[in-house]
Amino acid sequence: MMIYAAYFALGCYGLAMLMNLWKVATADHIGDRILALDTMVINAIALLVLYGLAYGTEVYFEAVLIIAMLGFVSTVAYARYLLRGNIIE
Repeated sequence: MMIYAAYFALGCYGLAMLMNLWKVATADHIGDRILALDTMVINAIALLVLYGLAYGTEVYFEAVLIIAMLGFVSTVAYARYLLRGNIIE
């Protein structure tokens, strides 16, 4: 029963990833695109965690930690670049 729930959640997060990709392509403002990219990172993290749970591997959980750190830093850096014009002062 758990595996069916994991497959259902994988489908839902895959659909959410496609909707975020559509928002990145069609958003009017750059801030909306940044938020959609950040949400795509969160969806990718959820997909990897669910994939690791469904197949019983632990390697994906370490990859999730790296992706989470890179996603946070890249979102902050991109937002600072848009607000101030430079990243490091």
